[in-house]
Amino acid sequence: MLSTRAVKYPTSSYKHKPQHLQERVIMVTGAGQGLGRVAALSFAAEGATVILVGRKLDKLEKVYDEILVQNSPEPIIFVMDFDKAEEQEYANMAEAIYKQLGRLDGILHNATHFDNLSPLEIQTTKQLERMMRVNVSAPFAMTKACLPLLKESPDASVIFTSTSAANKPTAYWGMHAISKHAADYMMKIWASELEKFPYLRLNTVIPGAIQTPQRKKSHPGEVHDDLPETKSAMPIYHFLMGKDGKGISGKIFEAKSLKLAANQLEVKPSV
Repeated sequence: MLSTRAVKYPTSSYKHKPQHLQERVIMVTGAGQGLGRVAALSFAAEGATVILVGRKLDKLEKVYDEILVQNSPEPIIFVMDFDKAEEQEYANMAEAIYKQLGRLDGILHNATHFDNLSPLEIQTTKQLERMMRVNVSAPFAMTKACLPLLKESPDASVIFTSTSAANKPTAYWGMHAISKHAADYMMKIWASELEKFPYLRLNTVIPGAIQTPQRKKSHPGEVHDDLPETKSAMPIYHFLMGKDGKGISGKIFEAKSLKLAANQLEVKPSV
Protein backbone atom coordinates (compact mmCIF):
# COMPACT_ATOMS: atom_id res chain seq x y z
CA MET A 1 0.00 0.00 0.00
CA LEU A 2 1.29 3.49 -0.81
CA SER A 3 2.87 5.48 1.99
CA THR A 4 0.65 7.60 4.22
CA ARG A 5 3.46 9.50 5.98
CA ALA A 6 2.99 13.26 6.20
CA VAL A 7 4.34 15.19 3.22
CA LYS A 8 4.25 18.82 2.19
CA TYR A 9 2.74 19.43 -1.24
CA PRO A 10 3.80 22.36 -3.39
CA THR A 11 1.79 25.55 -3.73
CA SER A 12 1.52 28.04 -6.58
CA SER A 13 4.32 30.04 -4.93
CA TYR A 14 6.78 27.13 -4.88
CA LYS A 15 10.35 28.03 -5.79
CA HIS A 16 13.26 25.63 -5.69
CA LYS A 17 16.65 26.53 -4.28
CA PRO A 18 19.34 27.55 -6.78
CA GLN A 19 21.34 24.64 -8.22
CA HIS A 20 19.09 22.16 -6.41
CA LEU A 21 19.81 19.47 -9.02
CA GLN A 22 23.58 19.82 -8.89
CA GLU A 23 25.52 16.58 -9.43
CA ARG A 24 22.36 14.69 -10.40
CA VAL A 25 21.99 12.74 -13.63
CA ILE A 26 18.52 13.05 -15.17
CA MET A 27 17.16 11.47 -18.34
CA VAL A 28 14.57 13.36 -20.39
CA THR A 29 12.77 11.55 -23.20
CA GLY A 30 11.28 13.55 -26.06
CA ALA A 31 13.99 16.10 -25.30
CA GLY A 32 14.24 17.49 -28.81
CA GLN A 33 11.24 19.80 -28.66
CA GLY A 34 8.35 21.13 -26.63
CA LEU A 35 8.10 20.38 -22.95
CA GLY A 36 10.99 17.89 -23.08
CA ARG A 37 13.35 20.50 -24.48
CA VAL A 38 12.31 23.11 -21.91
CA ALA A 39 12.64 20.60 -19.06
CA ALA A 40 16.09 19.51 -20.23
CA LEU A 41 17.29 23.12 -20.38
CA SER A 42 15.70 23.91 -17.01
CA PHE A 43 17.15 20.85 -15.24
CA ALA A 44 20.58 21.55 -16.72
CA ALA A 45 20.41 25.18 -15.59
CA GLU A 46 20.01 23.91 -12.04
CA GLY A 47 23.15 21.79 -12.21
CA ALA A 48 21.94 18.44 -13.56
CA THR A 49 23.77 16.39 -16.16
CA VAL A 50 20.96 15.70 -18.59
CA ILE A 51 20.62 12.66 -20.84
CA LEU A 52 18.79 13.78 -23.98
CA VAL A 53 16.70 11.02 -25.55
CA GLY A 54 14.64 11.29 -28.72
CA ARG A 55 14.11 10.16 -32.31
CA LYS A 56 15.82 12.95 -34.23
CA LEU A 57 19.53 13.59 -33.77
CA ASP A 58 19.43 17.08 -35.26
CA LYS A 59 16.88 18.28 -32.71
CA LEU A 60 18.78 16.72 -29.81
CA GLU A 61 22.00 18.34 -31.00
CA LYS A 62 20.35 21.77 -30.96
CA VAL A 63 19.27 21.25 -27.35
CA TYR A 64 22.77 19.97 -26.56
CA ASP A 65 24.23 23.22 -27.92
CA GLU A 66 21.69 25.34 -26.02
CA ILE A 67 22.70 23.64 -22.77
CA LEU A 68 26.39 24.35 -23.41
CA VAL A 69 25.64 27.99 -24.26
CA GLN A 70 24.01 28.46 -20.84
CA ASN A 71 27.18 27.07 -19.20
CA SER A 72 25.44 24.03 -17.76
CA PRO A 73 27.01 20.57 -17.35
CA GLU A 74 27.66 18.86 -20.68
CA PRO A 75 24.74 16.57 -21.56
CA ILE A 76 24.85 13.30 -23.46
CA ILE A 77 22.64 12.17 -26.34
CA PHE A 78 20.88 8.87 -27.00
CA VAL A 79 18.90 8.52 -30.23
CA MET A 80 16.05 6.03 -29.90
CA ASP A 81 12.79 5.45 -31.76
CA PHE A 82 10.35 4.20 -29.12
CA ASP A 83 8.00 2.89 -31.77
CA LYS A 84 10.64 0.41 -32.91
CA ALA A 85 12.90 -0.13 -29.89
CA GLU A 86 13.13 -3.61 -28.40
CA GLU A 87 13.76 -4.50 -24.77
CA GLN A 88 17.47 -5.17 -25.29
CA GLU A 89 18.00 -1.63 -26.57
CA TYR A 90 16.75 -0.23 -23.26
CA ALA A 91 19.06 -2.58 -21.38
CA ASN A 92 21.97 -1.45 -23.55
CA MET A 93 21.15 2.19 -22.83
CA ALA A 94 21.07 1.59 -19.08
CA GLU A 95 24.44 -0.16 -19.28
CA ALA A 96 25.90 2.72 -21.30
CA ILE A 97 24.65 5.24 -18.73
CA TYR A 98 26.33 3.26 -15.97
CA LYS A 99 29.61 3.06 -17.88
CA GLN A 100 29.65 6.73 -18.91
CA LEU A 101 28.13 8.43 -15.88
CA GLY A 102 28.05 5.83 -13.11
CA ARG A 103 24.62 6.84 -11.86
CA LEU A 104 21.06 7.86 -12.68
CA ASP A 105 18.93 9.99 -10.35
CA GLY A 106 15.83 10.71 -12.38
CA ILE A 107 13.77 10.09 -15.49
CA LEU A 108 11.22 12.38 -17.09
CA HIS A 109 9.05 10.25 -19.36
CA ASN A 110 7.91 12.95 -21.74
CA ALA A 111 8.07 11.35 -25.21
CA THR A 112 4.59 10.70 -26.53
CA HIS A 113 2.76 9.81 -29.70
CA PHE A 114 -0.41 11.62 -30.70
CA ASP A 115 -2.20 11.55 -34.07
CA ASN A 116 -5.24 13.81 -33.84
CA LEU A 117 -8.64 14.03 -32.22
CA SER A 118 -11.10 11.66 -33.87
CA PRO A 119 -13.91 9.24 -32.96
CA LEU A 120 -12.92 5.72 -31.93
CA GLU A 121 -14.89 4.20 -34.80
CA ILE A 122 -12.43 5.51 -37.38
CA GLN A 123 -9.24 4.77 -35.45
CA THR A 124 -7.25 1.66 -36.31
CA THR A 125 -5.54 -1.20 -34.54
CA LYS A 126 -2.24 0.03 -35.97
CA GLN A 127 -2.79 3.39 -34.29
CA LEU A 128 -3.54 1.68 -31.00
CA GLU A 129 -0.42 -0.46 -31.23
CA ARG A 130 1.79 2.56 -31.90
CA MET A 131 0.22 4.56 -29.08
CA MET A 132 0.77 1.71 -26.65
CA ARG A 133 4.37 1.13 -27.76
CA VAL A 134 5.41 4.77 -27.41
CA ASN A 135 3.21 5.87 -24.50
CA VAL A 136 3.18 2.71 -22.38
CA SER A 137 5.69 0.06 -23.44
CA ALA A 138 8.58 2.52 -23.80
CA PRO A 139 8.33 4.09 -20.32
CA PHE A 140 7.81 0.60 -18.88
CA ALA A 141 10.90 -0.81 -20.59
CA MET A 142 12.99 2.27 -19.78
CA THR A 143 12.01 2.27 -16.12
CA LYS A 144 12.61 -1.46 -15.82
CA ALA A 145 16.04 -1.30 -17.46
CA CYS A 146 17.14 1.67 -15.33
CA LEU A 147 15.69 0.42 -12.06
CA PRO A 148 19.00 -0.98 -10.71
CA LEU A 149 20.62 2.44 -11.24
CA LEU A 150 17.68 4.29 -9.70
CA LYS A 151 17.74 2.03 -6.65
CA GLU A 152 21.39 2.96 -6.08
CA SER A 153 20.63 6.68 -6.09
CA PRO A 154 20.23 8.34 -2.68
CA ASP A 155 17.27 10.32 -4.06
CA ALA A 156 15.67 9.13 -7.31
CA SER A 157 12.56 10.43 -9.04
CA VAL A 158 10.63 9.14 -12.06
CA ILE A 159 8.03 11.46 -13.58
CA PHE A 160 5.45 10.46 -16.18
CA THR A 161 3.68 13.04 -18.36
CA SER A 162 -0.07 12.56 -18.87
CA THR A 163 -3.24 14.36 -19.95
CA SER A 164 -6.49 15.28 -18.21
CA ALA A 165 -8.33 13.14 -20.76
CA ALA A 166 -6.66 10.07 -19.23
CA ASN A 167 -8.25 10.69 -15.83
CA LYS A 168 -11.66 11.65 -17.17
CA PRO A 169 -12.89 9.86 -20.33
CA THR A 170 -13.26 12.53 -23.00
CA ALA A 171 -14.81 12.07 -26.43
CA TYR A 172 -12.45 12.00 -29.41
CA TRP A 173 -9.25 11.60 -27.39
CA GLY A 174 -9.42 7.91 -28.29
CA MET A 175 -6.32 5.77 -28.22
CA HIS A 176 -4.13 8.57 -26.87
CA ALA A 177 -6.25 8.93 -23.73
CA ILE A 178 -6.47 5.15 -23.38
CA SER A 179 -2.69 4.76 -23.58
CA LYS A 180 -2.09 7.59 -21.10
CA HIS A 181 -4.65 6.09 -18.72
CA ALA A 182 -2.70 2.83 -18.89
CA ALA A 183 0.57 4.68 -18.20
CA ASP A 184 -0.98 6.46 -15.20
CA TYR A 185 -2.13 3.15 -13.78
CA MET A 186 1.31 1.63 -14.43
CA MET A 187 2.92 4.49 -12.50
CA LYS A 188 0.64 3.75 -9.55
CA ILE A 189 1.57 0.08 -9.58
CA TRP A 190 5.30 0.84 -9.80
CA ALA A 191 4.96 3.25 -6.87
CA SER A 192 3.13 0.68 -4.78
CA GLU A 193 5.60 -2.11 -5.53
CA LEU A 194 8.64 0.08 -4.84
CA GLU A 195 7.40 1.61 -1.61
CA LYS A 196 10.10 -0.24 0.33
CA PHE A 197 12.64 2.01 -1.39
CA PRO A 198 11.86 5.35 0.34
CA TYR A 199 14.28 7.35 -1.80
CA LEU A 200 12.79 6.15 -5.09
CA ARG A 201 9.51 7.78 -6.06
CA LEU A 202 7.25 7.81 -9.11
CA ASN A 203 4.62 10.41 -9.95
CA THR A 204 2.72 11.84 -12.91
CA VAL A 205 2.26 15.42 -14.10
CA ILE A 206 -0.54 16.74 -16.31
CA PRO A 207 1.00 19.83 -17.98
CA GLY A 208 -2.33 21.30 -19.08
CA ALA A 209 -2.80 23.96 -21.76
CA ILE A 210 0.67 25.27 -22.61
CA GLN A 211 2.59 26.10 -25.78
CA THR A 212 3.70 22.68 -27.06
CA PRO A 213 3.69 21.02 -30.50
CA GLN A 214 1.12 18.47 -29.30
CA ARG A 215 -1.21 21.23 -28.15
CA LYS A 216 -1.15 22.66 -31.68
CA LYS A 217 -2.27 19.29 -33.01
CA SER A 218 -4.95 18.63 -30.41
CA HIS A 219 -6.40 22.18 -30.40
CA PRO A 220 -5.75 23.65 -33.87
CA GLY A 221 -8.37 26.37 -33.40
CA GLU A 222 -6.60 27.98 -30.45
CA VAL A 223 -4.41 31.05 -30.67
CA HIS A 224 -1.25 29.27 -29.60
CA ASP A 225 0.59 32.40 -28.48
CA ASP A 226 -2.22 33.19 -26.02
CA LEU A 227 -1.40 30.06 -24.00
CA PRO A 228 1.07 30.09 -21.09
CA GLU A 229 4.67 29.41 -22.11
CA THR A 230 5.95 25.89 -21.59
CA LYS A 231 8.33 27.03 -18.85
CA SER A 232 5.28 27.92 -16.71
CA ALA A 233 4.84 24.18 -16.04
CA MET A 234 8.37 23.71 -14.69
CA PRO A 235 7.79 24.35 -10.95
CA ILE A 236 6.01 21.03 -10.38
CA TYR A 237 8.65 19.15 -12.38
CA HIS A 238 11.40 20.72 -10.29
CA PHE A 239 9.51 19.99 -7.08
CA LEU A 240 9.10 16.31 -7.92
CA MET A 241 12.61 15.87 -9.35
CA GLY A 242 14.35 17.64 -6.46
CA LYS A 243 14.76 16.78 -2.80
CA ASP A 244 11.65 18.74 -1.81
CA GLY A 245 9.59 15.96 -3.39
CA LYS A 246 10.93 13.26 -1.08
CA GLY A 247 8.20 11.14 0.46
CA ILE A 248 5.71 11.73 -2.36
CA SER A 249 5.00 8.81 -4.67
CA GLY A 250 2.11 7.42 -6.67
CA LYS A 251 0.47 10.83 -7.18
CA ILE A 252 -0.90 12.67 -10.21
CA PHE A 253 -0.36 16.44 -10.26
CA GLU A 254 -1.77 19.21 -12.42
CA ALA A 255 0.97 21.63 -13.39
CA LYS A 256 -1.41 24.58 -13.72
CA SER A 257 -2.54 24.50 -10.11
CA LEU A 258 0.33 22.49 -8.57
CA LYS A 259 -2.37 20.42 -6.92
CA LEU A 260 -3.28 16.76 -6.96
CA ALA A 261 -5.44 15.90 -9.94
CA ALA A 262 -9.08 15.13 -9.24
CA ASN A 263 -10.42 11.59 -9.62
CA GLN A 264 -7.01 10.00 -9.23
CA LEU A 265 -6.70 6.37 -10.16
CA GLU A 266 -6.64 4.09 -7.17
CA VAL A 267 -4.54 0.95 -6.88
CA LYS A 268 -5.60 -1.19 -3.93
CA PRO A 269 -3.67 -4.39 -3.23
CA SER A 270 -5.74 -7.47 -2.51
CA VAL A 271 -6.01 -8.59 1.09
